[in-house]
Amino acid sequence: MEQDAGPGKLTISDRTVERIAATALGEVDGVGGSVTRMLGVAVGRDGADQAAKVTASVSGGIASLVVRLSVTYPASVANTTEAARAHVVQRVEELTGIKVARVDITVTELSSVTSNTRRVQ
Repeated sequence: MEQDAGPGKLTISDRTVERIAATALGEVDGVGGSVTRMLGVAVGRDGADQAAKVTASVSGGIASLVVRLSVTYPASVANTTEAARAHVVQRVEELTGIKVARVDITVTELSSVTSNTRRVQ
């Protein structure tokens, strides 16, 4: 997004909007990062320990976001994602002045509050 602001031009990159949105998602209870899967099996760290993945497209001062995240079990997926969507829209608009028209969310995992690590006995 570009704005003529008095004596100069302001440009806010898609990447900046992505980082603001990812940080905002980290402020929402029950939201964790996206989990990478290979052949249907989670690979790498638990999603709760990572940041959500966000892709932004900004055109004409309007942003569209695509989000991949996990939700902490047993939280309501519908309520958690709605809270996440509302918070991201509010924070991006507040910090950048860019209107958010759309936030598409994919939930990649329900993360358990307890650790999934196995113990050797």
